[in-house]
Amino acid sequence: MAMDASRRAFLLELAGASRRARLAALERVMGPMPRLGGPARWRQDGEWRETGYTRQRILFESEPGDSVPAWLLLPDRPHPKRPAALCLHQTTKIGKDEPAGLGGRAELHSAKELALRGWAALAPDYPNFGEYRCDPYARGYASATMKGIVNHAQAVRLLASLPGVDGRIAAVGHSLGGHNALFLAAFEPRVAAVVTSCGFTSFRRYMGGDLRGWSHSGYMPRICSQFGCDPAKMPFDFTDVLELIAPRAVFVNAPLRDANFDVRGVRETLDAVRVRFPRGRLVAEFPDCGHDFPAEVREKAWRFLEEIL
Repeated sequence: MAMDASRRAFLLELAGASRRARLAALERVMGPMPRLGGPARWRQDGEWRETGYTRQRILFESEPGDSVPAWLLLPDRPHPKRPAALCLHQTTKIGKDEPAGLGGRAELHSAKELALRGWAALAPDYPNFGEYRCDPYARGYASATMKGIVNHAQAVRLLASLPGVDGRIAAVGHSLGGHNALFLAAFEPRVAAVVTSCGFTSFRRYMGGDLRGWSHSGYMPRICSQFGCDPAKMPFDFTDVLELIAPRAVFVNAPLRDANFDVRGVRETLDAVRVRFPRGRLVAEFPDCGHDFPAEVREKAWRFLEEIL
């Protein structure tokens, strides 16, 4: 028995070291993750009654002097222990308005759809989308990606503090929101499940290995300045991101004709990490469409979350 306990301790230590190494690899590109405080302070700034839910405009404090605009959708449907979802928008000028159902593409109204299913849903703006103006670099960040992670981690803490929410929190996103949901979950253990739609491929499969699309000021400039936009020089790939999330649950929507994220790289990434996830905790759908989140796949994603959480 002593040997068994010793081996367990060794394996736990090894797993912890592996996790720290992977997080350090992400931070080499994104910059360091700052230490966060308690639940985000926030205030309501308007309320609208919708069919099936109430929509509140809120401002939550991500860090001193920086308030993030967001929509908070609270369902009418009673629930003794309500699950909650952070719903992250794609690259769209209207930002949080799209997941909240106030414009954009109807198939990306994730916060509205989940609220109608009984979820508390929070949709914030990413830096310099919607109403939110923020210079991450003036605030000392090495990337807008890390600023987004910090904002979203504070949003998760906000959701966890709401009355009736029992701590079961999912991160959901499409495209920009799809990889931001993954990045958040890699750093934030309170995220219990992720739905990522059109959110990633392996770096070597992204635009034939040309990573300039990842390296502008809205993402991670070090990809260019320090790693030459070269996948072979990158300290991490999405295998590492998913390894950091395992054994939590992940649902992947990866269309066969997505021009942004080559499905071959998605399949290769999933094959490499599948062993790290318990059975049924890593699920992927490959619809025959472009950069989209079809209704039938969304239904499967929401059911996946409901079964897991």
